[in-house]
Amino acid sequence: MTEHGTESGYLLANQQSEAGVRFGALAELFDPVTFRHVDRIGLTEGMRCWEVGAGGTSVPTGLAERVGASGHVLCTDIDVSWAQEAASDVIEVLRHDVAADPPPPGGFDLVHARLVLVHVPDRAEALRRMVRALRPGGALLLEDADPGLQPLLCPDESGPEQRLANRLRAGFRELMAARGADLAYGRTLPRQLREAGLSDVRADACFPLASPACTVLEAATVRQIRGRLVAAGIATDEDIDRHLSNVATGLLDLATAPLVSAWGRRP
Repeated sequence: MTEHGTESGYLLANQQSEAGVRFGALAELFDPVTFRHVDRIGLTEGMRCWEVGAGGTSVPTGLAERVGASGHVLCTDIDVSWAQEAASDVIEVLRHDVAADPPPPGGFDLVHARLVLVHVPDRAEALRRMVRALRPGGALLLEDADPGLQPLLCPDESGPEQRLANRLRAGFRELMAARGADLAYGRTLPRQLREAGLSDVRADACFPLASPACTVLEAATVRQIRGRLVAAGIATDEDIDRHLSNVATGLLDLATAPLVSAWGRRP
């Protein structure tokens, strides 16, 4: 427990084997969204990028394709065990805590973080450090979930399978909140960027529903937190086995929390 009475540590640790499956599903769901915004911002050859809390390899690789051999992508995380696979002449991988370590030097044309700050207890300080790392005219793109806007795994709660799914999703949110996650953070991103001094702030949201990747993501997530759900008394092993069987049928119309994307530029 921390001094604030919440458990410490990221609930979905990168060291677990399910993390790679989750990264793949998240890439399928959200990479098109991320790179639509990156391309709108205008990332081009020779630019410098900082990918914060990369987790997997898909976003750093996509950024590197856009900046080319004359550009640079710094890929950081508190655990780089998965991201390390992306290291190349263009992509530098570095262990770094965005809320505690000084911003990397050199200035960046783009700083991006996806599904990171919602899990960082000192997210305000992390945001300040990312803004400081921008060059004049550089863009900050933040993307975070907002489970409070849409808390259900099965928005169409039509039967016992869907009710069980939603009960387990509510338990997952409890575990996240106990570790300091702000389940309503995504909706605040436009205001956060304006208050940080950025200009030309814009935002939108993505709400995946009934995608095969939602099914893959849910199965991997539940397997990753299974022991914690049981230990907290949220579910029994039988509940989880039944839910995983239901998910495996592919007949549940699963959803994710909305992903809010917000971007702005340093004057």
